[in-house]
Amino acid sequence: MKIIANWPRKLISYLSNNGYVCQHVTSCEAALEELQVNTFDIMLLDLGLPDGSGFDVLRAVRKTRSKMAIIVITARGELDDRINGLQLGADDYLTKPFALTELGARLFAVVRRMHGYVANGIEVHGFNLQLEDFKVTFGEIPVALTKKEFQIFQYLVLNKNRVVTRLQLTEHIWGDVLEINSDSNFIDVHVRNLRKKLDKYEKLNWFETVRNVGYRINV
Repeated sequence: MKIIANWPRKLISYLSNNGYVCQHVTSCEAALEELQVNTFDIMLLDLGLPDGSGFDVLRAVRKTRSKMAIIVITARGELDDRINGLQLGADDYLTKPFALTELGARLFAVVRRMHGYVANGIEVHGFNLQLEDFKVTFGEIPVALTKKEFQIFQYLVLNKNRVVTRLQLTEHIWGDVLEINSDSNFIDVHVRNLRKKLDKYEKLNWFETVRNVGYRINV
């Protein structure tokens, strides 16, 4: 999952350590500029920004990016602020102070709702992905994947029956595509290793390579 956030480095570090790719911004202007050139799954939005109100960002985002989830985080605990944020299109509202583990739980719940899942585990062709624990099993057998292999599998499963391009995988799992050599085959290497591990348990006629484009998991 790829997140844009205007929050302290401690929070960004926590999210990165839990498998999220984060872009940190510090103002309304920077957030809107970043959103013009990059796509994100989730925004963590502070209402108290140095150059304006987070509500202004929320309004602007919801005019063009209806699918991106937004969690408003603020010191304001008044009912009117919470109602206003939700009416403008926020998916959740978290009031400071809060524990990082609570934020993690809220993010996880938002991700599940975004993709239509209500439980921690996702079943696909005999494999069970434990989204919160970064674990995969086949029946009762643990499947040993690296963190990146799990993230690739998870992202493809969450976007099942749709082609996910190599560029999308790069953005949502590795971050800034400008830092990646466009001629590199590193994504294909990771996917090839993932397929080898999964193929030990189940024939992968449902794990499709779309030539010169990307990959698709058919369910």
